[in-house]
Amino acid sequence: MDNVGHKKTLRTSLLVGLLALLCFSASQALGKEVAIGVFAYQGERASTSDWNPLISYLNRALPEHHFRLENHDAESLRQAIAGERIDLAITNPVHYITMEAEFGLSRIATLESVGVSAARALGSVVLARSDRTDLKELTDLTGKRVAAIAPDAFGGYLLAAQAMLHSGVDPETDLKEILFIGLPMSRVVEAVLQGKVDAGIVRACVPEQMVREAQLQPADFRVLSQRQEKQFPCALSTPLFPDWPLSVTRQTDPVLAKRVAHALLSMTQAADGMGWTVPADYQPVHDLYRELRVGPYAYLREITPEGLARRFWPWLLGTLVALVAWITHTIRVEQLVHRRTAQLRESLQAREQAESRMRESQEQMEHLSRLSVLGELSGNLAHELNQPLTTIGTYARTVLRRQDSGRLTPEAINEACTQIVSEAERAGGIVQRIRHFAKKRGAVRAPVDLALIAKEARHLFIGMLAHPPTIHIDNRLPEHCRVLADGPQIQQVLLNLIKNALDAGRNLAPERHRVQVIIEAVDNWVHLHVIDQGCGLEPTQLARLFEPFFTTKPDGLGLGLPICKTIIEAHGGRLWAEPNADGPGMRFSFSLRCHDLPT
Repeated sequence: MDNVGHKKTLRTSLLVGLLALLCFSASQALGKEVAIGVFAYQGERASTSDWNPLISYLNRALPEHHFRLENHDAESLRQAIAGERIDLAITNPVHYITMEAEFGLSRIATLESVGVSAARALGSVVLARSDRTDLKELTDLTGKRVAAIAPDAFGGYLLAAQAMLHSGVDPETDLKEILFIGLPMSRVVEAVLQGKVDAGIVRACVPEQMVREAQLQPADFRVLSQRQEKQFPCALSTPLFPDWPLSVTRQTDPVLAKRVAHALLSMTQAADGMGWTVPADYQPVHDLYRELRVGPYAYLREITPEGLARRFWPWLLGTLVALVAWITHTIRVEQLVHRRTAQLRESLQAREQAESRMRESQEQMEHLSRLSVLGELSGNLAHELNQPLTTIGTYARTVLRRQDSGRLTPEAINEACTQIVSEAERAGGIVQRIRHFAKKRGAVRAPVDLALIAKEARHLFIGMLAHPPTIHIDNRLPEHCRVLADGPQIQQVLLNLIKNALDAGRNLAPERHRVQVIIEAVDNWVHLHVIDQGCGLEPTQLARLFEPFFTTKPDGLGLGLPICKTIIEAHGGRLWAEPNADGPGMRFSFSLRCHDLPT
């Protein structure tokens, strides 16, 4: 029983001693002076005015501690963190990212203003004098002198530098000079207004604040590449970034950090709109640093093996993996090649002998096939060449008649020669297409405007005939509707149909010479109708209309419509004929699939 009592007394003593030690440690953590270092980018007086309400709130919320404010510039704040002279730091995102990488700062809250998201709260504005009409966009800064706060100033330089890079202006090479004036930011605005520089970079909302304080007039300046973000009250030249974080240093007691974070997140927004929220995502700031190659990413500027390795290690790793895979694949292929070589040698000799016999037979068959194709195309070639040759002869005779009658003018010669050249090229194109057909070459298809082809065909007929009839084109297609087709082939079909329509009314009264071309969309198809007012066709003639060598003309060959039908069907369409429902004559129609172009 004595041993048991002794053990209980010992455990009780240890527990009391441990509780006393914890209470002593807590008492040491509680009640110590807490230094908060602030980056005073607008000067010590403005910083004290801005942050004293926060100090007062923390002293009320955590009365067991004494919080005091220390104003610093960028370098002195860094030295204070390095010398462990401050417990908490409030600075812009760029300084935070730098100190996070160098001294291990940890953010516990992000500043929040009324109506502004903490993740989209900071930006830059690039100013120029209002009389500088040559400066409107960031791209206009090439070759100009620009004032800024400092090379590492977040809103006072880096945000605008990234925006200039995105607009194609490199601040380090394209600007004539970057003049770093330092704080306060009003000095940059003064340098712009005094004409010492062409433009200046300040944090967003600084111009509006100077206007409210009667230090600046809105008519004195203009904003370059001005943009307006939703729910942000000030003019901008750059995108928005997260607001300032409050962070703790490595030596800060975790209990104190937790209590400060709880107090800040419980804080209601003050009258000036200042409040705190959970830490925002500062990845956009990392991306800015990486793109500008400054701060923790300054090593990207180093042209050294280590710098290149750190910058391009994903590419190097991918190259190494690809190289290993290629070597492995090569070894495997070599093994397969050696295994198959013996089998291939045995079959190659037999294959070469068989190929030699097949080559001789194939050459004979190809020769006979070419002769057969050329024989079938000879009639088509003569029929298709007749139209351009007739046109060439018509224009040549017209020139001779006008010369004999003394009515030959330079304009007439120019028009006749132009049409003769055009028809000669068309005849050459026909021959070329025949050659392509014989070589089994497909026509080139592209989006085609049927209305434009119809107008060209009408112009051709008007130029050919001494007293041309009326050829009316009614285009009912939507604006962007096209057909995917070979233009010259479709024009050949349309020319053939219009010529047949003109021939149908040739010997009738002049009022029946009129030809109408209608182009319309039907569901997903484009229909083109050529309507004449001729005598029409008998049912027996209509039934054989598309048969080769069937014709109703005394001098016709009967090949025009069969060729047209072949062309349209090769395009996936249909060619048909029917009596005109609105009067005498015939209606020849063909359909092609509609191809809508992107708007």
